[in-house]
Amino acid sequence: MPASKLKPRTIDEYLAGASAEQRVILEKLRRTIHNAAPGAEEYIGYGLAGFKFNGRPLVYFGAWENHCALYAASPAVQQKFQKELKGFAVSKGTIRFTPEKPLPVALVKKLVKARLAENNG
Repeated sequence: MPASKLKPRTIDEYLAGASAEQRVILEKLRRTIHNAAPGAEEYIGYGLAGFKFNGRPLVYFGAWENHCALYAASPAVQQKFQKELKGFAVSKGTIRFTPEKPLPVALVKKLVKARLAENNG
């Protein structure tokens, strides 16, 4: 959880509470999500940095003490990319990574596009 005691209201405020290393990788993740889902709205949901598309939750990300995480909010999407996620700590709806071993941009784009398709389906 970000160090700040104040609840962030924006993703910029959320990122201000992350470590410098986490901030760099999460900013890249943020740009990748926007590139994969042009028009996605940023918001804070469940205490995490979130993205909505057409008013529906798309994905979230977070910074924790020892890792970062992408919440694809969909076990089905995660299952679809199971092979590509090998080497990352994965649990239902959560993909954990570190600044030293970030999620590949191409994989994040695939995950976000799959979530878009799922939301539109």
